[in-house]
Order: sequence, then C-alpha cells, then structure tokens
Amino acid sequence: MATRHEVTGAGGLRLAAWEYGGPVAAGPGAPAGAGPPAGAGRDRAVRADARAASGVALAAGRPAADGAAEPRPGMLLLHGLLGRASHWAATARRLAPHYRALALDQRGHGHSGKPDGPYTPEAYVRDAIAAIEQLDLGPVTLVGHSMGALTAWQCAARRPDLVAAVVICDMRASALGEAGQREWAEWLASWPLPFATLGDVRQWFGVADPWADPPDPVRGDFFAEVMSEREDGWRPMYEPAHLLGSRDPWIRDAHWDELARVHCPALVVRGPAGELGRAEAQEMVRVLPRGRYAEIADAGHLAPWDQPEVWVETLERFVGEALAEREAAGSA
Repeated sequence: MATRHEVTGAGGLRLAAWEYGGPVAAGPGAPAGAGPPAGAGRDRAVRADARAASGVALAAGRPAADGAAEPRPGMLLLHGLLGRASHWAATARRLAPHYRALALDQRGHGHSGKPDGPYTPEAYVRDAIAAIEQLDLGPVTLVGHSMGALTAWQCAARRPDLVAAVVICDMRASALGEAGQREWAEWLASWPLPFATLGDVRQWFGVADPWADPPDPVRGDFFAEVMSEREDGWRPMYEPAHLLGSRDPWIRDAHWDELARVHCPALVVRGPAGELGRAEAQEMVRVLPRGRYAEIADAGHLAPWDQPEVWVETLERFVGEALAEREAAGSA
C-alpha cells in the first residue's frame, strides 16, 4: 500500500510524496526500494507509471492523524540525482512502525512535475521545505542519498526549526570540477536509448555499462526502477539536460560553510567503494558541529541498496539516539 500526497513546491510546482504501508517482498538482488520481484510482475508495476502500484491512494494537503496514542516522528527521504522516491520504499516500510517516513519525488523526477527549470540547490531546498511544512513532518529527520543529502543538509542549515537530524549518504562537500561534468555528459550520451525491455536496462547498467565496474546487479535494478515505457521502448523518467543542469553548481561550489551551520545531529554514511572518500567524510564529520560517522562494509555509492539490512540498522540506531538526545534536552 502506498499513499500519494500532493505537495506544492517552489513556483507552484506539483510534487508527489509517497507514504508506504506494510512490507512487500523484494526479488533476489532487488534494491531496497524495488517493490515487486524482478520479472514480468515488476515490469507491469513499472509500466503502470502514474498508477504506481495497486492500492495507491491520493491525498491532498495535510494527511489525517493516524490515531496513534503518540505521533510518530517525521522522516523525509530524499533520493539522489538519478533516483526516485520508490527507491526508498523498503526503507520506509521498515521504519513505518516507529516513524512517519515519506519519500519525495523531487522536481524533474518520478511522478513530480518536470519543468524546464530551475534545477538549482535553491529550488530543491524550497521544495523539500514545502514538503516538510505541508505534510506536517517537522521537526523532521532528513535522510538524503547523493544529491538528496546535499538538499538535506542545506535545509537543516536554513531552517533549523524544522529539522531534528540529518543523514548524509555518499555526498561530497567539495566542488567536483569541470572534468567530472564533462565525463557525466559523455556518460549520459552513451546510454543506448530506448531500451527494448527492462531486462536490457538491467543488463546495460549492471554489466555492459563501462561505469559498472565491477558488474553489479543491484545497479541494474536501481536503474530499471527509474524507467517508464514509451511508444518506442523504455526511457528514464527524467531528462538528461535537467540532470546536467542540477549538477552545474557542484562544479564550482564547495559546501563546507553550510555544513558548519548544521547544528542538529548529522550522520555521514559511506561505503568503501563509494564516491565519498574516507578522508573527506571524516573531515565533514569534523566540520559538522554534531557530526558522526558510519561506514557500511561491502558497499559503494548505492550503499542503502547494496547492504539494505545494515543500512536500516545504522539509520535506526542513529535516529533513535538523536531523537532521544533532543527529547532529553527539551525536558532539561
């Protein structure tokens, strides 16, 4: 069961936020947010597109109270530049008994609006703040992967009244440089679009893509999740130009000053094979006023899906400790 909440983002943009219910079995090797098992059933689920899954309900504005004696603390999960909200489905379901965990399709992604622009850090932050306020999630724990982590810590720096804790998964604070942007543009142009089947998607991104080194079925499943069927085959649910535009500020801008303004508990998470190196991650922890560090073994950039059990355990432990500290400080 997934409930869709309509959010009005920056500039009046329509955004979709998803609240997930009970557990759904995942297929062998499927990423944590993959939903139905790999194969025909899962292909049908992705093909459904706007329907997303059987039992999807549509809600507008603030959701009704769930009737619990004690309200669950709010959590907003923010995907990366190549992701969508459904990648977080399994994480959200695991957390649902104790947290009101929602995942946001960020602008240009998933079932949210796809305007020509802007795709700037400012726009992403304003969207996330709108979601927190309209869904009544504050004080919220923000969990971000890659670009979503940048948005998370920028929200915490700008609106500390709304953010209780931040989880930063495999996102660098340093500027990336022009060379990285050129490599990215060449990589996006190399995708053999359209794909005839989702099996071809998994084969390309998990095995044939030169960036899949070594071959990785989790990576293949991750990219299959962001595809939708068109008349000519399977294509991503976002536009390459929007992705490149989102990365433009990363070329020249470093974010160390922003990290220093994040005064809530913040966890920096990485996998040894990820994009965030250990030395930079530990420097981020040092700069964060209340920074902590976690490393997930045998994981890379897709750490939450490479090692989903360890990821959720790490997340639950940190958030539990952070909220307990906040409650103790409030009662002191």
